[in-house]
Amino acid sequence: MTATAPAPVPNTRPARTYAAYSRPLWRRVLLTRESAIIGLLVVVIAVSLAVVPNFDSPLTVTYLLRDIAPILLIALPMTLIIITEEIDLSVASIVGLSSVMTGILTQAGWPFALAAITAILVGAIAGVVNGFLVTVVGLPSLAVTIGTLALIRGIAVGLLGTTAVTEFPEFWSDLAKDNIPGTPIPGIMIPFVVLAIAFAILLHFTPFGRSLYAIGLNKDAASFSGIDVGRTKFWLFVMSGTISGFAGVYFTLLYNNARGDNATGLELQVIAAVLLGGVSIFGGRGALHGVIAGVLLIGVLGSALRLAGVTSDIINVITGVLLVLSVVSASLLAWLRRRRISAIGKKKERELAASSS
Repeated sequence: MTATAPAPVPNTRPARTYAAYSRPLWRRVLLTRESAIIGLLVVVIAVSLAVVPNFDSPLTVTYLLRDIAPILLIALPMTLIIITEEIDLSVASIVGLSSVMTGILTQAGWPFALAAITAILVGAIAGVVNGFLVTVVGLPSLAVTIGTLALIRGIAVGLLGTTAVTEFPEFWSDLAKDNIPGTPIPGIMIPFVVLAIAFAILLHFTPFGRSLYAIGLNKDAASFSGIDVGRTKFWLFVMSGTISGFAGVYFTLLYNNARGDNATGLELQVIAAVLLGGVSIFGGRGALHGVIAGVLLIGVLGSALRLAGVTSDIINVITGVLLVLSVVSASLLAWLRRRRISAIGKKKERELAASSS
């Protein structure tokens, strides 16, 4: 007589899922801070086209994109740095030093291409200094980059003093200012798009990008999982310095002016755009498309308000309010999310206690 196999016991335990993937796809795509910023950008553009005189002019598009190009460029590595819960406040000073080096070397008779490459390398060296002090010496990035902000700016101003270099090869000046043929889009958008695609792939589709989020969420856990936290952060600061150096060369050619005080205050605009674009100042969260939308939102809003006759002081106030609201809303949403998860957990505990009694 053969024994019959016992009937399999059905698995009544709920499947384990990540909270972010427990919602429908459309909610994960549309109901995000990045989508909200993109939606707000579309609304601001639509309203500006309807009520602001000359906003639809091709010249407006050209000057808008030219002005925000340095912010767009520097925001790419800044996004990665802030995701790891660090910050780089020295980027604008590196832009100024790169501008000064470009001017001095060009004035000394160097070929412009060689002068520009040298200026970019100087930016990379500044990034190496920041990365070394943060990752090897172990100092906080906020303190380090406040110090190098002042140090690098002092070097830039000291090299040129109150003078300025205003003569550059016409070919390179025209190249920096020319548009893509047949469009109002400046040529600088071509290297930006190439860099943006490269950074997006690096951040969102590679193990290196996933390691950045892991570091931002918990650097100790990331280290225990095999991620070299120090080396990763070091190269992020080198990237930031290098791209800031490139932005300095572009800044110089765009305005035909190499001065030690070029781009003063630019770091605040970059950080404001990154945070407005949905990157958490506490690390571990953010997406590059949201940051680009944040830069465009600040640029479009400022351009529209200037065309409407609003003073720069009021524009700064409005930008500051947007930034504060973005940070407060992120904290509020995180608090509501924690409350919801806690309430769900307590409900399940009560149901489990009721079923076992």
